[in-house]
Amino acid sequence: MAAASPNIPPTLSRYKFFSTSVVENPNFSPHHHNIDTRRRRRLIKSHLQAQNNTTAISYGDPRTELASSKKLWIRQQRSFRETEVEQGQLGDDDDEEEEELEASLLSLSVKPDRNMALLDDYEMEELGHTPPHTNHRSGYVAVVGMPNVGKSTLSNQMIGQKISIVTDKPQTTRHRILGICSTPDYQMILYDTPGVIEKKMHRLDTMMMKNVRDAAINADCVVILVDACKTPANIDQVLKEGLGDLQKRPPMLLVMNKKDLIKPGEIAKKLEWYEKFTDVDEVIPVSAKYGHGVEDVKEWILSKLPFGPPYYPKDIVSEHPERFFVAEIVREKIFMQYRNEVPYSCQVNVLSYKTRPAAKDFIQVEVVVDKNSQKIILIGKEGKALKTLATAARLDIEDFLQKKVFLEVEVKVKENWRQDEGLLKYYGYGGQIRAM
Repeated sequence: MAAASPNIPPTLSRYKFFSTSVVENPNFSPHHHNIDTRRRRRLIKSHLQAQNNTTAISYGDPRTELASSKKLWIRQQRSFRETEVEQGQLGDDDDEEEEELEASLLSLSVKPDRNMALLDDYEMEELGHTPPHTNHRSGYVAVVGMPNVGKSTLSNQMIGQKISIVTDKPQTTRHRILGICSTPDYQMILYDTPGVIEKKMHRLDTMMMKNVRDAAINADCVVILVDACKTPANIDQVLKEGLGDLQKRPPMLLVMNKKDLIKPGEIAKKLEWYEKFTDVDEVIPVSAKYGHGVEDVKEWILSKLPFGPPYYPKDIVSEHPERFFVAEIVREKIFMQYRNEVPYSCQVNVLSYKTRPAAKDFIQVEVVVDKNSQKIILIGKEGKALKTLATAARLDIEDFLQKKVFLEVEVKVKENWRQDEGLLKYYGYGGQIRAM
């Protein structure tokens, strides 16, 4: 079921744009899947049984398998497409609705129970699978740094698939993106965090920095990125805002990114400076854009992760639901198409996602802005700017979902939404994401 909207005045100005000319199927009646833990286990079991009947499970290299499929499947209980319930189908039991709403929220501040990640040993043995090897490693990694140093690019390279949006503008990442890199021998869970902000302008900035610190609390190790093109500088501010007052200091790796843009002699001098004047365990120069040095970073991380079973099934690369990534794709296109303050004043939400067997999937997206003037810029003359945005976003969404979609984009004005804590929590900046 779709979450109830927060208390937003009905006087919001609107503008709609349909990115395709497809007509909605009037006979379509969407469905809602409420899958509890027991049913989830049955689904996993039946899924593994089906695989057993054909071929043995082989996770292989995630870079090859995941990138080739171009699909981002989340937890097993959300492998069914998210769909909406018509207003007339909703029950009258408010308590049941509240319980389902709470169940649809996933915390990014609490590690999941490892015992719930996979079937138990008895069930695995029953299906002909052996328990994980005792040398298996798994753990959490916080990726922190100042804005525009390449945190998202490095995370995408390590996972082998793009899950974090990347632009040439600073502070593109707002949410703490959880990415999962798995092989038969390990599971590395990355927190790609927003860039550390020294001067906080809005309540949004404060909540983003809290999410960065929360990521470090869960982390088994921390990767700190710096821009190798810039003069070496003290990282105390990054440590203060990114790690907070941790009682136990985790292992820390400093990554000098963008080494492809400077001469080898300069790299050596800057590496020596960071080794001498920063309190980190190791310094590694990389080029996240081209993947140079990324394997060295992974080897260092693996040496710090504890032994243990995986936290998540091995065939997923993120905890976030598909609708989250749909919204991120739209936001990425806004950053790429518009300039100045406009991209930073936009919040993108997926209002509705409906699968239609006889037609293209229907996705309704809203773009919330601070001012009416920003709305006018987003729409453009005769709606041309919004049409360009929606078309670019739709093409990437279709590539991401591997199917055709009908994308509807709305622009709404909500003054000072970046200062509204209740609204920010509803948008996912409070450390929780909506699974359904």
